[in-house]
Amino acid sequence: MLDDYKVENEDMTFQILNDEGVEVECEVLFTFDCEENGKSYIVYTDNTIDEDGSTKVYASVYNLDEDETKLLPIETEEEWEMIETILTELTEEFSGDDE
Repeated sequence: MLDDYKVENEDMTFQILNDEGVEVECEVLFTFDCEENGKSYIVYTDNTIDEDGSTKVYASVYNLDEDETKLLPIETEEEWEMIETILTELTEEFSGDDE
């Protein structure tokens, strides 16, 4: 599936405002473009840990065509499934689980 998308590992951080209005630094895990729907996606983390001990990971559509980058919500279940599949494949690739 990864061959169907242009996946890039971006070494960068950015700040967002959380639900309480506090600025939080986030680390970009990777970005990818989907030719099928013409959207660009960003997968990132704020490096917080959930109740299961896993790092929280977020995803958004992003738009670079404007003066500033805007993060937009994922709109469909199909988009979430695509993102989860790519994240799983990348995790397996980098952890060596596919040996």
